[in-house]
Amino acid sequence: MTLMLLDVLSGLPEVRICVGYHCAGERIDTFPADAEQLERCQPIYETLPGWATDISTVRKLTDLPQEARRYIDRVSELVGVKVSVISVGPDRAQTIVV
Repeated sequence: MTLMLLDVLSGLPEVRICVGYHCAGERIDTFPADAEQLERCQPIYETLPGWATDISTVRKLTDLPQEARRYIDRVSELVGVKVSVISVGPDRAQTIVV
């Protein structure tokens, strides 16, 4: 899996990940395919600490702030697929291959 635009999250005090939805009194764990159902849903967020460091110059996974690595690991866990490429900026050189 490729995780793009990780650099735009730098500077946020916390990062939220939508992990499900409340809809009609029920929890659903998948994105609602029906637009009308989605309108009636409220997202359920998991909040992780953010990172203040500019990561646009980072070229190795191990050089990312611990909070950014924790975010990557959690997204990977939720999706069920390992992250193999991370983008920390728009330039090709700003791509980390894990």
